[in-house]
Amino acid sequence: MPFEKMAEFDTKNDPSEQNDFSEDGKNRTKIFCERCSSLILLPKSAMFCKSEFFMPHMKKKKEGIDSNGEKLSDFWKVGDMFTFENVGFCNTVDNIKYLVCADCEVGPIGWHDISDKTAYYIALDRVVHKD
Repeated sequence: MPFEKMAEFDTKNDPSEQNDFSEDGKNRTKIFCERCSSLILLPKSAMFCKSEFFMPHMKKKKEGIDSNGEKLSDFWKVGDMFTFENVGFCNTVDNIKYLVCADCEVGPIGWHDISDKTAYYIALDRVVHKD
């Protein structure tokens, strides 16, 4: 069950679901890689959403493949892959491309279902938010 995707929930109008990083449902701050501090997204370029998804634990590329992971639910949703400042895409596995930092290749920091060209997700727990 490594590619379990659940329904997405719009939280734009639900103040109880807003977090410290969100303003009007969009990211309030810049978003950086937690490992190398490379800029991933500029402010107000992604929408906060809830969408349960199982992702492998973050490992450096040279550390090998780890089949264990975790179910995450808080994501930044981006509608166009060209919105990202520095993001790389891995090979496709079961219609899913995992997103990694383009500079240090650490990830996955997010995911993309190749059947939907308008949805790219970055896990809030896998990045750093700074002004």
